[in-house]
Amino acid sequence: MIKAKTMTALAGVAIAALALTGCAPADEETATPAETSTVDETPTEEATMETPGNIIDVAVGAGTFTTLAAALTAADLVTTLQGDGPFTVFAPTDEAFAALPAGLLDALLLPENIGVLQSILTYHVVSGTVLAADVTTGDVPTVEGSNISVDTSMGVVLNGTANVTATDIMASNGVIHVIDAVILPPGLDVTPLLG
Repeated sequence: MIKAKTMTALAGVAIAALALTGCAPADEETATPAETSTVDETPTEEATMETPGNIIDVAVGAGTFTTLAAALTAADLVTTLQGDGPFTVFAPTDEAFAALPAGLLDALLLPENIGVLQSILTYHVVSGTVLAADVTTGDVPTVEGSNISVDTSMGVVLNGTANVTATDIMASNGVIHVIDAVILPPGLDVTPLLG
């Protein structure tokens, strides 16, 4: 008997629920079948992982390359490093630029010295994606045209002066390795800019 009363009560609740859902006010719009979705739109963990931006985006986002970003803008190289690449960039930190001789950075950022600035910055760029695991001792050709001397006997040191302090910062169009000094192409004399 109790079972029959429970079933009757449940049936009554179900009918009432159906009746109430069919009584939407006339001025409300209802979704058409094309507007409804049966797919769970909750992003998966894989979908929520952001893909890295290009080399410029990643460098600016890091917050320790503001001088490099300003120099790339002054040298009209931003668009190049936002391109397809792939590129490997040995990125000097703000502290590395601050360690340049007094007045040199200001001189390099002047429009009349754009050629020298472009040479210095493209000397920090290698074509292709070179990950830390692939770095070996030897000479590496740069986008500028000259070689960087790489020594891996005690960490990674470029041209005997710049230490690689962080590696494999991935970007959509290559990779960034952080260095603690600005390196100059062989034969480039910047002393006239200091006078």
